[in-house]
Amino acid sequence: MSRDHVQPTGRPAAASLTGAETPFLELLARGASADAYEQPVLLARAEGRPTEQIVALEQAKLLALRVRSELEGRRRREAELSALFETAHDLAGLRDLDAVLQAIVQRARSLLGTDVAYLSLNDPARGDTYMRVTEGSVAARFQQLRLGMGEGLGGLVAQTARPYVTDDYFKDDRFQHTLAIDAGVRDEGLVAILGVPLTLGHHVIGVLFAADRRARVFEREQIALLGSFAALAAAAIDTANLLSETRSALADLERANEIIRDRSGVIERASDVHDRLAQLVLHGGGVHDVAAAVSEVLDGTVEFTEAAGVPAAALEASRAEGHAVRHGGDWVAAVVAGGELLGALVLRGQPGLDPVDQSTLERAATVTSLLLLARRSAAEAEQRVRGELLDDLVDARDRDPRLLRERASRLHADLDARHVVLAARLDAVAADAEQEADARRRLWSAASHLAATRHGLAAARDGGTVLLLPLTGDDTATALARRTARHLGTAVHEAVTVGASAPVEDLAAHPDAVAAAYEEGRRCLEALRLLGRPGDGAAAEDFGFLGLLLAGDRDVTGFVTRTIGPVVAYDQRRGTDLLRTLDAYFACGMSPARTKDDLHVHVNTVAQRLERVGRLLGDDWQSPARALEIQLALRLHRLSAPAQR
Repeated sequence: MSRDHVQPTGRPAAASLTGAETPFLELLARGASADAYEQPVLLARAEGRPTEQIVALEQAKLLALRVRSELEGRRRREAELSALFETAHDLAGLRDLDAVLQAIVQRARSLLGTDVAYLSLNDPARGDTYMRVTEGSVAARFQQLRLGMGEGLGGLVAQTARPYVTDDYFKDDRFQHTLAIDAGVRDEGLVAILGVPLTLGHHVIGVLFAADRRARVFEREQIALLGSFAALAAAAIDTANLLSETRSALADLERANEIIRDRSGVIERASDVHDRLAQLVLHGGGVHDVAAAVSEVLDGTVEFTEAAGVPAAALEASRAEGHAVRHGGDWVAAVVAGGELLGALVLRGQPGLDPVDQSTLERAATVTSLLLLARRSAAEAEQRVRGELLDDLVDARDRDPRLLRERASRLHADLDARHVVLAARLDAVAADAEQEADARRRLWSAASHLAATRHGLAAARDGGTVLLLPLTGDDTATALARRTARHLGTAVHEAVTVGASAPVEDLAAHPDAVAAAYEEGRRCLEALRLLGRPGDGAAAEDFGFLGLLLAGDRDVTGFVTRTIGPVVAYDQRRGTDLLRTLDAYFACGMSPARTKDDLHVHVNTVAQRLERVGRLLGDDWQSPARALEIQLALRLHRLSAPAQR
């Protein structure tokens, strides 16, 4: 053997190379990372092996890395082909376009190893392109982006039908940057972006993207792979469009056959009324809206009429048969719910109806009954909730201000506003217990409706009704009580007496105030009944000195101010002695002559002072009732004067 084929160690070259390959073959066999291939060389150097062995190991390492790279490439191509095959298989069995597009975007992201992949479609009507599917995206604004043609990298791809790639989006000036697009890309944190067009023939219908949140160079193979996915996505969209067009054509044929089989006018009217009634119900329409819609469809006048306003024979016949019946030149369809006769829909101006139109009127009657029941149920439920909250306030069961305010807010009531508590009761005596219960229900219903419209609360209590109503502006408890008595009396067609409390505030923090105010209102109510004033409304301030006994807070200062306040104010402004003159006048048995001796003034001076008092307090100030109140107010004023000083 020549020396050219012998290593310095004396071993043949092939034998030496074979020994060097062994550790790298083991690394290849277990699929180690590229970094692991440095270990055999580093170990040989650390052990101080001969140079020729280290060189052989280096050569074997390079050869093993080439083999590894080739194997990795083949695995990658196999994975790519497998993904393309699976996507094509999904496309062949297309059922849900969104699912196929989502699968394409997911596989593109996985195979290219990017952080995000997404697909946008062109909108010919708006002349831009919009996000359709995203994978790996976390920013809502990015997912809702719309790109004008030529705007951003995607807009450029959509406009030019060519793939574009950028290593650093914000440093790339080849495409037009806009605030909206840049903000969306910045929210998502994207840096490197690759976009390829989705084309059908010569037309671009969208763009498929792969993007990373760090700088990256996309290889040609990766661009080609994304292009293959884009072709499959375009095919999927085209297939879905064809299927949609086919389904639409079949639906058109089916509708055409129906039109041939049936009269087009009847079907259109029935469909129209069905859609209208459905929309009315869904959008919270009322009974009169239903009547108006049916009037238009049936080309007549349809009205909802209470049972009392419909001919009894026709109404009973419609109720018994369950169909609309003819009565003279009209048609009557009973509105019935659970055996209860609520009224009727009456069609006028159409003496003849075909079966379909008659069915339309009957269906409208059914919808009307459902609307009436729903409205009644909602009203009763709200009334119960309002009553429960007011019961809790009166009984002071719930002492958590936050919860009380939340419950009131849901009923559009504000417990922080000034309120008046009113006790209302019917004055007529019912013939029997059933009539009395019915009258109380009518009173409670009327009070609940008033409370709902005034953003207040109402509840049935102690044989009558209690209301909590807000007090606004310059309104007074007395005025509110009288208005409430008139309103409730008109609603129930009977006299209703109402007693009111003084205004109360901050009810959520002080629920005990409601209970005290209710008792004050009840005392005023009983006082009205004892004084023979049924059907009236009043507060404690209306009863003069009796109000001190009726009021819950014994407002002495308020009573004095209401009774002799003008005289007190006059003395304070003018430095006169009208109060002392009044005291002496009543102490002297209302005799001017004795009063002038007590005050040591001329009788004319007494007369002038009393005339001034009359102008301040009114001409009836010396009537027995007023005189009694004035004397009580004078005494209370004297008692409170030292404390005020």
